[in-house]
Amino acid sequence: MNEHPIENLMITAMSSIQNMVDVNTIIGEPIETQVGITIIPISKVSFGFAAGGSEFRGETLKEYNKKDKDEEIQYKLPFGGGAGAGVSINPVAFLVVQEGSVKLMPVDHDSCLDKILDYVPDLMQKLNEMFNKSIQEKEARTKKIISEMKNRYNENYKSPEVKKQDQKVEENIKKANYVESDGEVFGNEES
Repeated sequence: MNEHPIENLMITAMSSIQNMVDVNTIIGEPIETQVGITIIPISKVSFGFAAGGSEFRGETLKEYNKKDKDEEIQYKLPFGGGAGAGVSINPVAFLVVQEGSVKLMPVDHDSCLDKILDYVPDLMQKLNEMFNKSIQEKEARTKKIISEMKNRYNENYKSPEVKKQDQKVEENIKKANYVESDGEVFGNEES
């Protein structure tokens, strides 16, 4: 059997749709700006397709010998048909790439939540910078305080009162029969 005429209509319509369907239809071509920002459009694409046809009787079937000319009847009947396709492309959002960060900028900001979610990465980065700065400042203050304490200790250690206290400690250790060696104190056992 030969092809039905509606098949040609469907093939033509489907090949036209196939030519329209492309990755770049949904995710658009990247747009480079002079300041180094890349913008990529994202679209919602809807396709529709319809085909139909009808055959009309040109002559009555009684005039044909159905047994001998069954295929011939199909060709003799007139055909009327049509096919159509439609495309709807709506921009949804833009991907914005700037200095290593990627942001999704929707065309319709329906809620405050969308805006908040867009700025969460920036907020986290700024909070991280603030905490790091605070930690560095505390470390610097701690080092300064330790340095001041060491200086005061060294100044006090050199004072006459501290020297007198150290001499008294040494005398008490000797009285208790202990001998100091290289900073360690050992008991001096006498039998």
